[in-house]
Amino acid sequence: MLLYAEKHIMKNLTSPMNYLSMTPRLSLPIHAFHQQVSIPGHTGEFARMMIQIALGGKLIARELRNAALSQYQGSTGSFNVQGEEVQKLDERANQIFLEVFENQELVSTLVSEEMERPYLIKEADGKGKYAVFLDPLDGSSNIDVNAPLGSIFSIHRLPHEGYPVSEEVLRKKGCEQIAAGYLLYGSSVLLMYTCGQGVQQFTLDQETGEFFLSENNFQIPKRGKFYSVNEGNQQKWTSGTRQFLHYLQESDSQTGRPYSGRYTGCFVADVHRLICKGGVFMYPGELKKPEGKLRLMYEAAPLTFLVEQAGGLGSTGVERINQLTPQALHQRVPLYIGSYDDVIKAEEFLHSESTT
Repeated sequence: MLLYAEKHIMKNLTSPMNYLSMTPRLSLPIHAFHQQVSIPGHTGEFARMMIQIALGGKLIARELRNAALSQYQGSTGSFNVQGEEVQKLDERANQIFLEVFENQELVSTLVSEEMERPYLIKEADGKGKYAVFLDPLDGSSNIDVNAPLGSIFSIHRLPHEGYPVSEEVLRKKGCEQIAAGYLLYGSSVLLMYTCGQGVQQFTLDQETGEFFLSENNFQIPKRGKFYSVNEGNQQKWTSGTRQFLHYLQESDSQTGRPYSGRYTGCFVADVHRLICKGGVFMYPGELKKPEGKLRLMYEAAPLTFLVEQAGGLGSTGVERINQLTPQALHQRVPLYIGSYDDVIKAEEFLHSESTT
């Protein structure tokens, strides 16, 4: 009997045609099916997990389109484990991802920004080989103004089948990720992912309800022309970060400065711009909060894995993100991510600060 993923792939072998070029389009299930051969010890699960993640993205996109009509805008009045106010759509997006992974035996554990403790999937019956880390809805402050939003995912292989015996089992370095990526909900719905074989972009075809490959093997420019940062916080930063920002704003035709500032309030949207056009995103530590704001395991590490597969870099300013050993599931880190040369320059400013 064929597995669901195999049935899905068989169904899509005759892919819809792009009638402008008269060439078949490659769907996400077929692409993931071929990519999974690069994953050590795979037995066909990866394509099925990607189908479930894509399904979650489609359902969230539908909720976002109807949010104002379905009373999903606004706050729940509660706060998550990070002490941040939970929006109604934060809660709904988290529930959607729980639901799409419930009735299968692929994933035994979900770790989410919206849940203090790991969620153990009972239907997996202790057979799941993977843990999925999620920021179900990134940029939720943008909900009520119809600005871009995203979802971030990271997949780790568990050391043994079954439920993790402790949180320590889940605290893995970013370099150990099986795959990572994000969904971007904007003028179109995009899914970007990597499993260590380059970065691919898929676009949701609303008519067929399928994601199709729209860009292959993304390469981020080695040096960019944009920076993304909340400049309103700069009085809270250390001197090294402030000096780096001033460097980016200075005029110098040889290095393409000044850079242009672009900041949406959605981490996914800002990083996507940099992958396409080059530059640097910063969410630095502050004088009173040196640990930064972004979470290591389900924000910084997955997007660093993806950006580095495109030729970029992710750093705390002094350490490479995906070499860090997490000390907690919801650990925060400072982050400088984007074009390789731009992140290296940021590290130079932070290093100079530490030696003065």
